[in-house]
Amino acid sequence: MKELKKIFNLANTKFLAKELSLIESDVSERCICASLKGYLEKEIEKYSKYEKYHVDVEYNRNAGHVKTIINNDLKVIQVTCDLIIHSRGEDEYNDNLIALEMKKSYQPEENKDADRERLVAMTRSESTNDVWSFDGKTFPRYVCGYKLGVYYEIDLPNRIILIEYYKGGNLVGRDEKKLAN
Repeated sequence: MKELKKIFNLANTKFLAKELSLIESDVSERCICASLKGYLEKEIEKYSKYEKYHVDVEYNRNAGHVKTIINNDLKVIQVTCDLIIHSRGEDEYNDNLIALEMKKSYQPEENKDADRERLVAMTRSESTNDVWSFDGKTFPRYVCGYKLGVYYEIDLPNRIILIEYYKGGNLVGRDEKKLAN
């Protein structure tokens, strides 16, 4: 997880330095994620072990089916994560690296909490009740096993980016970045 967090933080630092005007224009989260995608691609290209990985915005497929997760209430939820780094199924053992959910600070708390809940579910790694498959041949029915989850909240009025890190279904860190004036 340390290496993936480093990759994300380097990409984010470069993104914030060069794309501040994009954020300040209050464009959609989708547009911001699409821009961040390029910076993440440049960072993962520096590591040969990640050369087969892809950065995708709003990717919603899992072996040809719509991605789903099981939340803490064991409810099945269709999921389209804002941005992910994954192998698109090319590496059955380590398909999912980073899942990122982005929100603007003025969004309702229930929307923010839903994103956090998705990251908890997506970063779980335990195999219970045949919910997830780790045999290297069968794709799991439900998406999980992301090595790092990132909740990314843009608070433009206060010029702060709140970043929360998730691993193993738990919040494991929190950081705030001040935007330049």
